[in-house]
Amino acid sequence: MYAIIIVTIFVISLLYTYFRGKERLKLSRQLFDHSTFLGPVNMFMTGFSRLPAQPFYPVEDFPELKPLQDNWQIIRDEAIALQSQIKAASSNNDAGFNTFFKRGWKRFYLKWYQDSHPSAQQLCPKTVAILEKIPSVKAAMFAELPSGSYLGKHRDPYAGSVRYHLGLSTPNSDECFIEVDQERYSWRDGEATVFDETYVHWAQNKAEQTRIILFCDIERPMKWQWAQNFNHWFGRNVMSASASPNDAQDQTGFINRIFKYFYAIHAKGRELKAKNRRMYYLIKWILFLVIIGAILLPSLL
Repeated sequence: MYAIIIVTIFVISLLYTYFRGKERLKLSRQLFDHSTFLGPVNMFMTGFSRLPAQPFYPVEDFPELKPLQDNWQIIRDEAIALQSQIKAASSNNDAGFNTFFKRGWKRFYLKWYQDSHPSAQQLCPKTVAILEKIPSVKAAMFAELPSGSYLGKHRDPYAGSVRYHLGLSTPNSDECFIEVDQERYSWRDGEATVFDETYVHWAQNKAEQTRIILFCDIERPMKWQWAQNFNHWFGRNVMSASASPNDAQDQTGFINRIFKYFYAIHAKGRELKAKNRRMYYLIKWILFLVIIGAILLPSLL
């Protein structure tokens, strides 16, 4: 009985994720995407959300974020001063954004679902001080998208937050943009946008100048306090496990401590795919069925 319930929830959440929005990933990709594995949680987050189901939200609907835009020049100056520190992960310890690094994307973490990073407190104290006065900001970083960079279509895995972008040093051009569920936004210095990152989105910088923004995860406002409490708990206790460091003094979450082993398996898989695609997909599906079986087996016994 429990096995049937688990399978039913998984299938419903998969279909819910796949059909959400106008833009979709290929079903074969969505099946193995990290957003699928958080599908049941995300159905809860969006189902009990106070926000309407749409890609972008008016910044004015989040008045607590106004200090960020009011102080954007202070934040920009600190970002530019440590631009050499805005970089890709030095090792395979950033599972959430690992594929972006291959395309030139870089980041410097300010906080990640817990306290501020010690390195950020030292190198950009004014920005950290502003962020720490806004409890709804659960994660923050400086994010760089160099000229010529392209981030392919994807969904972010967790619907308990919405994404805030504040332009700091941008091309101020429509050639540098993000598209969320087929709606396009181009960054401008000092201007902000809020969007739902669980819709399919992609970004490109065709301009000659590098784009630097303040990138934040804002806790999704929920309809009832008990749902808000669960959202807060999940972010604090689960999402924090994906924390990635800027340097040795910052903490590395459990997920990223073991990610290097999964990445080694992934690398071997890519080698096999290049040699024998049929064998690659056969093994991939077998592994998927083994994982599902391992989840369901205890309820069948």
